[in-house]
Amino acid sequence: MPKMKSVKGATKRFKVKKNGQIKRGKAFRSHILTKQDAGTRRDQNQPAVISAADEKNIKAMIN
Repeated sequence: MPKMKSVKGATKRFKVKKNGQIKRGKAFRSHILTKQDAGTRRDQNQPAVISAADEKNIKAMIN
């Protein structure tokens, strides 16, 4: 059997942490940030962790 290829879009978007959780970026960070208040912009700088329901599918895409 040939090896499974990883989904390149997923490998660019997700990183696996040392504890096995998957890190993701947050939305609404690209442009027109002046309309957002400072607390929202600060919160969006922090990386988020994907939910446990999606973890199996993302790990299969990254492999």
